[in-house]
Amino acid sequence: MLTQSRCVLNRKGRVTRKSRETQLAAGVDLEGRGRAEVSTGLDFLDHMLEQVSRYGGFDLRLRGTGDLQVDPHHLVEDAGIVLGQALSQAMGDRDGITRFASAYAPLDESLARVVIDLGQRPFLSYNVALRGRIGTLESEVVEEFWRAFSIHLGATIHVDLIRGRNRHHMAEATFKALGLALRAAMAPTGRTGVPSSKGVLG
Repeated sequence: MLTQSRCVLNRKGRVTRKSRETQLAAGVDLEGRGRAEVSTGLDFLDHMLEQVSRYGGFDLRLRGTGDLQVDPHHLVEDAGIVLGQALSQAMGDRDGITRFASAYAPLDESLARVVIDLGQRPFLSYNVALRGRIGTLESEVVEEFWRAFSIHLGATIHVDLIRGRNRHHMAEATFKALGLALRAAMAPTGRTGVPSSKGVLG
């Protein structure tokens, strides 16, 4: 069993992923200050991951390259994989975490809600009607980040865009809400034990 003090001091994760399509490395510190250093070659993706780190209250360092000459899909998806794995590693057996959380985030005319369960049951409900290009990124591929992230984090995530018109605002509101929900769900409760009535997660 992890004590609260040990959990607070040592919740860090480091992951690398290398394939024929991408090369990525991610590191997180859950007791950080929301500082982010992100460089993937996709400026809009970098901006979104910085929001997750800042509002999630954890430090993030993520660097990578990919076959952008083919399509951003591989890099966006694999960024979700490594971030999910790094956060999962940092939480360890998830002893003493809050587990469930929800958050709303507005950005001007846009409003998003994210509800999360860190119970190691991967599922994504993505209800975000984004179409068209945001910077150099086709907005439809953003869903691939969320799907990969939910699987490799081991989380049920419901993402709902309640309203919005500007594509940048719509997407950014969802990532800010994700950060806020993660911050609450990953927080130590001060109690030991897996947060499940079954005694196990999954």
